Amino acid sequence: MTDSSKPRARRKPAPASAIAERGLAREIMRQIDAAQGDPDFMTSLARGMAVLSVFAQHGREVTMSQISAETGIPRAAVRRALYTLAKLGYVGEHGRGYVLLPRVLGIGGAYVASAPLAVAAQPVLDALRDAVHESCSLGVLDGDDVLYVARAETVRIMSIGLRSGSRLPAYCTSMGRILLASLPPDTLEGYLERNPLRPRTERTITHPTELLEVLAKVRREELSLTDQELEIGLRSIAVPVRNRAGAVIAALNIGTQAGRVSLQTMHAQLLPPLRQAAARLGAVLS
Repeated sequence: MTDSSKPRARRKPAPASAIAERGLAREIMRQIDAAQGDPDFMTSLARGMAVLSVFAQHGREVTMSQISAETGIPRAAVRRALYTLAKLGYVGEHGRGYVLLPRVLGIGGAYVASAPLAVAAQPVLDALRDAVHESCSLGVLDGDDVLYVARAETVRIMSIGLRSGSRLPAYCTSMGRILLASLPPDTLEGYLERNPLRPRTERTITHPTELLEVLAKVRREELSLTDQELEIGLRSIAVPVRNRAGAVIAALNIGTQAGRVSLQTMHAQLLPPLRQAAARLGAVLS
C-alpha cells in the first residue's frame, strides 16, 4: 500500500562529502580536543582510535588521505598509526588503501556477547521481526549519532547496509528522534549547535525550529515516525525503551518500504507490537 501524501518542498540533498563530516571519527576528535591539558590523557592512543574509527564509516578500503581529511590528523601521524595497527594485525594494505583485518572482531564480538542490552535485545528483536515480517533495530545515542547495538533483518531495505555497530545521524532517523527527545534542553541545544541539519533527501527536516517542534511531539506521544527523510523509499517507526526506573535507555524501531506499507498501516498494525516489544525489553533491564 502507498501513502497519497505529497512530499514537502525541501532543499536539494547534500553531497556525500558533506555527510561524511559526521560520524564516530568526528566525535572522537571532538573528545580529543576537549581533553587537551589533561595530563593522564594519551593523545597518541586517542588519535589511533580515531584512525581506526574511520573504517567503520566505509564499506571498502580507505586511504591515508581520506583518514587525514576525516579526522584532521596530519598525514604523517596517520601513517604512523596505520603502521602500528598493521604491525598489531588490526589493519592491512589492500589496493591503494587499507582495510580492517579479522582481529578487530575480537573487540566488537566481546561487546555483543557480553553487553546486557545487546544480549537481552536480540531475542526480542527476533520475535518482533517474525511477528511483523519487517526489519527491526535497537539503537542508543553515542555522541551525536545513533549507534545500532542489535538488529533483526528480513530483507535489506536500504542502500546503506545496517548491522550492529552501524551509525546514522540522529536528527533524521526515527530512533534518533526518540533519543534526542529524551535529552535535557541544554544538551539538546548543544547537539543542534554542533550538527547542521543537512538534507539527506528532499523530505528531510532541516530547520532547527521545525525539528524542535517535531521532537516535542515525539516526547508527548512517545512515538517517532520518519517518512523517507533518511533515504527515499524508507519509512521507519520507533518508540522508547525505558528501564525499570523509567529512564529512556534506547530506542526500538521497525523499518519498512514506503511503496509497500502506508503510514496508516504503520500506526495500525506495526505500532502495537512495537510498543509491546519495547515494554518487554524494558522489563528485563535494571
